[in-house]
Amino acid sequence: MATAHLACLDGVVLPAAEARIPVTDEGLIRGDGVFEVLRLYGGRPFALADHLARLERSAANLRLPIDLDAVHADVATLLTAAGTGPEHGCLRIVLTRGGRRVLTTEELPANPPTIRLSSVTYAPPRLLDGIKSLSYAPNMLATRIARERGFDEALLVTPHGRVLEAPTASIFWVADGRLATTPLEDHVLASITRARVIEVAGADERPVTREEIARADEAFLASTTREVQPVVAIDAAAFAVGPVTRDVAARLHERILAELR
Repeated sequence: MATAHLACLDGVVLPAAEARIPVTDEGLIRGDGVFEVLRLYGGRPFALADHLARLERSAANLRLPIDLDAVHADVATLLTAAGTGPEHGCLRIVLTRGGRRVLTTEELPANPPTIRLSSVTYAPPRLLDGIKSLSYAPNMLATRIARERGFDEALLVTPHGRVLEAPTASIFWVADGRLATTPLEDHVLASITRARVIEVAGADERPVTREEIARADEAFLASTTREVQPVVAIDAAAFAVGPVTRDVAARLHERILAELR
């Protein structure tokens, strides 16, 4: 079993392809549930406590019952069974309205060394603020739209032109030598990696328009699975992989390794 993708369904470990939930579960038919994705380094989860704390907050905001002790136990059980290997690069935790706890190991996404973004108009739903919910169809659609245009990923921008984030990552940029990122007040995800970048490198949290970010000197995405990923294009604007981006990437990776010791 250690060489296959694994699942832990309500405390029972089995091959992921064999895990089943009822088709009536509202996590499936309504996207009514919450989730977290953690990166595994040699079988060890990074920032597990932070992810589980956010999972608990998401569940509370969605009025979804959660047994955090059971989730803790499931994580330990699954990671012990999984061991290490490329098929166990990430851990996904899903809680559904139907009362299921579903944990799976997955391969780390094949992120390219650099990325090109296309701005896609998006209005964040205020009711889901502070909730990492299963209702991710708008984010996934934005990615598809960007790829239809020949880009790698979307950059979510409000109808009024304010930059938010990528569908699964935070956006940072460098202007006049200063690192900046969009503020949480703009209804972006309180990303754990975003917080680590701010801690290790410092960053101004301020709104930015699509036109302003196009004039930045550097830009990069930050997320659990990619750490730091340099942005080389936003629409027609081109960016070099600059010294600030390289420095932040090194500092963040060092911080991750230090926390895993």
